Formats: sequence, C-alpha cells, structure tokens
Amino acid sequence: MRLVMAALLMRATLGFITPASKRINTSIIRPLSTTITTTDNNNNNNKLRRTRRRNNIEPLLARLTKDPNFKDGALWSTTNEVEAATTHDNDVVVNTDNNIFPNMGKNPLTLPPRMRFAPSPTGSLHVGGARTALYNWLVAKKGQLDYDRDQAAFVLRVEDTDLARSTKESEDSVLADLTWLGLTWDEGPDTPLGKYGPYRQSERSSLYTTIAQRLISEGKAYPCFCTAEELDAMKAKMEAEGIPPRYDGTWRDADPDVVKAKIENGDPYTVRFKVPPNSRVVIDDAVRGTVSWDADSTVGDFILLRSSGVPVYNFCVAVDDASMGITTVIRAEEHLTNTLRQGLILDALGAPRPRYAHCSLILGEDKQKLSKRHGATSCNQFRLDGFLPDAMINYLALLGWNDGTDNEIFSRDELIEAFDIDRIVKSPSVFDMDKLKWVNSQHLKKMEVEEILHLVQEQLEFMGLLRDGADESKVKDFTFAATALAKQMMETTRDAATNAKIVMGYNLPVDFADLADGSEAKTMIEQGNFYAIAMKILEMHEAGTFPMPDIDNVLAVYMDESNKAIVEDNFVGGDEGSYSTKYKATMKSIAKEMKVKGKNLFHPVRLALTGEMSGQDVTKQMSLLAMATGEDSVVNADSAEVIPFDVRMERLRSFCETIPENFRVSQAADRSNDAKSQDMQKDTDKIDTQKVVAVAAAEDPLDGYDGPPITALDIRVGRINKVWTHEEADKLYCEEIDVGEAEPRKIASGLRPYMSADDMDGRLVLVLCNLKERKLAGFPSHGMVLCASNEDHSEVKLVSVPVEAKIGERVTVPGFDFEGEEGQPYAENKVGKKKVFEKLSPFLKTNEYGVPEFAGRPLLTSAGVCTSPIGKGSVS
Repeated sequence: MRLVMAALLMRATLGFITPASKRINTSIIRPLSTTITTTDNNNNNNKLRRTRRRNNIEPLLARLTKDPNFKDGALWSTTNEVEAATTHDNDVVVNTDNNIFPNMGKNPLTLPPRMRFAPSPTGSLHVGGARTALYNWLVAKKGQLDYDRDQAAFVLRVEDTDLARSTKESEDSVLADLTWLGLTWDEGPDTPLGKYGPYRQSERSSLYTTIAQRLISEGKAYPCFCTAEELDAMKAKMEAEGIPPRYDGTWRDADPDVVKAKIENGDPYTVRFKVPPNSRVVIDDAVRGTVSWDADSTVGDFILLRSSGVPVYNFCVAVDDASMGITTVIRAEEHLTNTLRQGLILDALGAPRPRYAHCSLILGEDKQKLSKRHGATSCNQFRLDGFLPDAMINYLALLGWNDGTDNEIFSRDELIEAFDIDRIVKSPSVFDMDKLKWVNSQHLKKMEVEEILHLVQEQLEFMGLLRDGADESKVKDFTFAATALAKQMMETTRDAATNAKIVMGYNLPVDFADLADGSEAKTMIEQGNFYAIAMKILEMHEAGTFPMPDIDNVLAVYMDESNKAIVEDNFVGGDEGSYSTKYKATMKSIAKEMKVKGKNLFHPVRLALTGEMSGQDVTKQMSLLAMATGEDSVVNADSAEVIPFDVRMERLRSFCETIPENFRVSQAADRSNDAKSQDMQKDTDKIDTQKVVAVAAAEDPLDGYDGPPITALDIRVGRINKVWTHEEADKLYCEEIDVGEAEPRKIASGLRPYMSADDMDGRLVLVLCNLKERKLAGFPSHGMVLCASNEDHSEVKLVSVPVEAKIGERVTVPGFDFEGEEGQPYAENKVGKKKVFEKLSPFLKTNEYGVPEFAGRPLLTSAGVCTSPIGKGSVS
C-alpha cells in the first residue's frame, strides 16, 4: 500500500508523465484484503474482478463473473479507471466521471430515499444501534411505497476498517440481530451483485486510494512526514500555550522536491486533508436545526490515510456515502462532530452532502447513558428474554419519536406509514424496561395462542424444562397448555415458561414458623380457616374423592366449545362431567359443610394445592401439573423441579402439624349476606335509592372473585386546575390535578376526541394515583383519570364526583376495609408489575343507572356515591 501511495503522490505532486509501458502494474493498487486480476468474461471484454482472501469466496466470485451483467460496484468503477490510466498514452490521473458519485449535481432531498446503517463489527447490536437501523429502515421502506427498490433502498454497510477489533463473529451477530428484528436490507455484504458494492469497507480500499489521489492532484490533500514524536511535541507545546491542540500545517505547503526525496527514500507518511482557510461548515440537521463549525480553528488538517495506508473512519464514511448515493443519514448524536470532517471531504469532492438527522442518546432510568450496567441492552438478550421483534421495533421507534397522537402501539406497517424524520424529538429518551414489557404485552394480547406457541416452546427449551427427544405432539400439547394458562398475564414469552415452572413447583414451607410475619399467607392462616380446609382436602385425597384432572382429556379446561384456547382466567372449559365441573361442585360442597365462601375458601384451597397465594385458575394449574407428572411426560422433572400431587399432600400434612392450636379454629365468622346488605345501606344513606341496584344475595359477584382486593387501588378525588393540549400529540390533553398532595399531579389523558378543555377545567374527577410515572409522547404522566365508556368506546365521559367531596380523599367500596393495614393501597411498582388494575378492571362497571361499581358495589366518597351518564359501561 505504501508503494501505491508513493506512486500516486509522485504523479499528483510532481506532475510527471510516465509512458504507458512503464506505469505501475494495476495489481499493486488493491483493497486491504483483495487482489486485482484480469480475466475474460463471456463477452471477451477484459475486465477486472476481485479475489477476496478473506472469507474464501473465490468459488462464488468465479461463478458470479460468468454473468455478463456482473459489475462489482465501486470496485468495478475504480479498477476500470485504473485500467484507463494505464492503457492510454495520455497521462490520466483519475476519471472524474460522475458515475463515482451518483448524486452529483442533484439535491438529495428530491431523490428517492437511500438510507444506510453502518455498524462496526466489534461487538453485539445494542439498543442504540438498533434504533438507528430502525429509523433508517422505516424511511427507506416508506420510500418504497412510492419508488422501486432499485431507487429507494436500505443499505447495510459494514465499517470494518478497525482491523484490530473487527471480527467475523461480531459481523454475523449483528446481521443475525437485524434479521431477527425484521430489518431486512436491500443491499449489503451478502449481496455481491449490489449496484454499489462491495459493502464492507475493508473491501473498498482501492476506491479510497483513488479518491485520495484525486484530492492530492487537486491540491486538497498532501503527504505529511511528521513522526509520532514530533506530533506529541507539537501537542504539548500548544497545550502549554493554552491553545487547543491541532496539526500546525508543517507539511501543508512543503517543497515538492523535498516531498519527492522523502518518498523515494521510503520515509513513512500520512495523507492529510487541507482544510481551506477561514472555512465554515453549516448543516441543517433534521433534529437539531442549524449546526455550524469554524473548521479552520476546530480541526486543523486532519488525516485521511494513515502511514500504513489504512484509511481513517471519517474519510471512508464520506466517500462511501457519496459513492453509494446515500440521501439521508440518521445516526446518534455522538456522530455529530464527525459531520464537520465528512462535510469538508464531500465539499472537496464536489459531492452533495446527504441530509443529516442526529438522534439524542438513549439513557438509563438513572439518566446516564444506557450501558450494560442498566441490564440487557443487546438485541440478542432481548430475544432470549422472550420479547417479540415487532414489539421491540415498536418500542425502539418511541425512543425519540411519536406520531403526534397518544397512540403507543404500532404494527410494522403502521410504523412505516406514520414515521417522519421531522417528528424525531431532540430531548434524550429514557429506556424504561417496564414500558417495554407493557408494549410487548400489548402485542402479545393481539396474537392468538397458536401464533406464539413456537416462541413459548423456545423459552421452555432455553430454561431446560423439556426432555430431549420428547414426543413432538405431547410437547405441542404441553406448550399449548402453558401458553393458554399464562396468556392473559404474559409480558414476554418467557413469562409462560417461568409461570409453568412455578405451577409445577410447590413453595409451601416446611414449618408455619418459616412464613414471614405479616405475609399474606401467614395472616390468612392465622384467621383460622386454612387448617380445617386443608385437613378436609387431605381427608378427601386419602379417600380418593378429591377430584383430579382426567389425563385423557387434560386439555379440556383450556378450550371452549369450539376448541379455541381460553385465555381469560375467569373462564374454564369442560362439559358437565369434566374435571372442572367436578372440582367446582367439590368447592361448593366444602363451602356448605364448613360455612365459608369467597376468599375465606378460595385462598386456603389455593395455598394448600399450589403452595401460592395467587395465580391462575386452580383447575388449569392442576391440569398442567398432571401433564408434567403423567406417563411419558415431556417435562424434565429435575430441572423443572416438579412436585407431584401426592408429594404435595404429604408436605401439606406435615405443614399443618406445625400450625399453632389457636390458629386451627376460625377467628371470625364470615359476614352473612344480610350483614353485607346492612353495611351497604349504612354507607349509602345519601344515595338516591332510584339510582342504586341492590346486590342480590343469591348471586354475589365476589363469590367467584379471586383477584387482588379493590383496596389495592389508590383512587382519590381530585380537581383539574389546568388543561392544555399536548403540542405533539393530537389526542392528548395535559392536566394539572390537585389530589391533596404538596404539588398537583401532571397527567396526560387521551380525551381530546371526546370532550373540550372547557368541559374538563375545574371538574372534580377520580384519579388512580398509585400508577408509576411514565411518559406519554414525551409528557411525564403520573396517574390516570377514571372515565366511563360504552361498549365500543365511542362515548367516553368523566366519572362525576359529588360536589361536597373532599379533595384528596380516598374513594371506598362498601364491604371492604380501607382503614386497616390490609386496606392500604399497593405501592406503584407492585400495581404495575402484578397488573393489579388490569385484573380488577373487568369488575369495574357502571350499572344500568350509570353508577360506577366494583363487583356490584358502588364507588363512594364522604359526600355520597359517584355517578356517570353512561349506563352498563366500563370504568377505566
């Protein structure tokens, strides 16, 4: 390479003409990892092709070059110019035909979008790089709605000039991650027939050498023979004088004879760009607006080619963007300063600059730059953790962009249609794992169980829960059951595998004393119902009368009458003679015999059978356990830590023996239906009796309820002090609401399509306060205003609060203790992670008179019942 540079420099700086017979052999001028040879194609025209030493693809190239239409992109253009320079009597330094730079003389903003993602293969693809790739991909795909693929394109270019750190393994990893995300490229390293290939910088060095020759011949670059010691001394001197260190131009205007002598002597040198005096680079960045630099005083004459002949990063990038016809460059803000050098190079070459958009950094929740210490950041880890590729690109798109509405869930096609560079925001984005999980859960909810079975099976295999060589049909059945069981609560596909392992295990401790003081389980046992119920279950199990799943029809509980998967936890499949029907009848029998019902029955039964205080329907859990312990089970019992039912009963008996005598008898009788009615009447004296429907004693909705208590929610009375429209979201209002705290809450709500700001200003409203703060279109929203809506959500109204209600007071529900320790609302993190509101919301309805209720009981304030104008609707 040094010989090549020497020959080119002597031609450019001394201007001599060498006869064609004595000019340098073209095989000397070659990319870093290629050689140039002459071969005949099918048309018998002498053309140059590359023989790559790296990756050993000579057979592929040999096959490709038989194609008469094969042109090896930028290398083909370069080698033909070299051929022209060595086969004519006239001295041709370089062919400056515009085919090197396809956008020459054109305005990139008027051209079909050619976008590029240019990763360095020095590690994995991380969140920031994936977002950059996504934004470029979206612009290219949107362009392909109007233009052909050979005009609008997403180009993948591998920037592997860092030979010490670049590896084939990293390149393969990045390409695999992009493929998993669905960010397929139109041109890239695997498309050797690409119009502007090759697409690895290490294979394009002849082009960089040619361009360097052109810049030298035009007086825009020059050789620099400064040694490392001289440069260090120069830097130290400037720092001592308080001057920002930069190259002082020692060889900028050197004597050509001196240059020639040093070249002939074999002295090492770099090639430096000659920054024009008093030059200034100005760009109109799509994200940051106008950005400018005083180039002469900022960078000095910078290096284009190192003394080894290896081109520097900024030179490669500028040449590649120009030679590949890139129209727009979307990248991270850390590359903003690189734009100065790249702009100078492009200007010197006469190539139009692409449009630039520099996106802000992605931060961790501590507002520091996202890194490994914040947890998973590589795309492959998100795949292993059970995230969907469509959910990943949905969330990545929102890290710095919004479509102007409160919509946060997009399909791939919707993102392509909606994405616009001009809506990329300047402020940094915070990577919120909880928000990503929520987005992923929304995508999962839109998918059928059958669509995600292969992903759940993959997670079961990752966790080692399946036996090697297990029967495929049984694996499919077990995966179906595990998926249907967890579908409603899944945030990731891994959740289904994790949940299955929990269901197959049994976490009841050995001794009552092992339970943490104040824990939900210990408190429940101390009430006295657990012991008697557990002993009843043990008695029935020994007698063989306790119902167990039918192993020949074990999937029945997961399927409805049309054999479609049941994902709702409060619905169970099975006919009159099925396991689920027998189990329900057994529970009714126990309830009648022991005079317990509701949570006083279901919680003890759940703990006795599953070892947990909460979870999915017990019959579904027992059916999964039956599949895991049946004959020829597909489950790896050791790694899954399966506890069969018989072993559970043995542990249960041992545990019961450790329960103190005073906790073996019920401490208080259940409230009778009459007592409940009296409580309701006492709490609702101020209610208009014509607007309240009495709770029917025979069918109390709470009898079958096994979810979190309504007391988990912190619903308060608030007053809207201020309302304004969100600047960037067409459907969002931003509100300041007084909920009795030192400062008003800031809350964003998607109510603009349903009511005016005047309708909201000054209103008393109900606010769900124990939700974790999250950003909606960039606005920090901390809470949720409760509204009533009809079935199709075409009508939405605020829940009305009695005018005498107190700001900040907590809304209550008759029949529940909101004052004691158990009545305290859950912490924000617990509400979000355990999906408390999602589990309660199916039971939050308005009755036929518009009264908001939980399980048939009205929402109350100190001034009376809340109301709404929408009857038989939902509250959310």
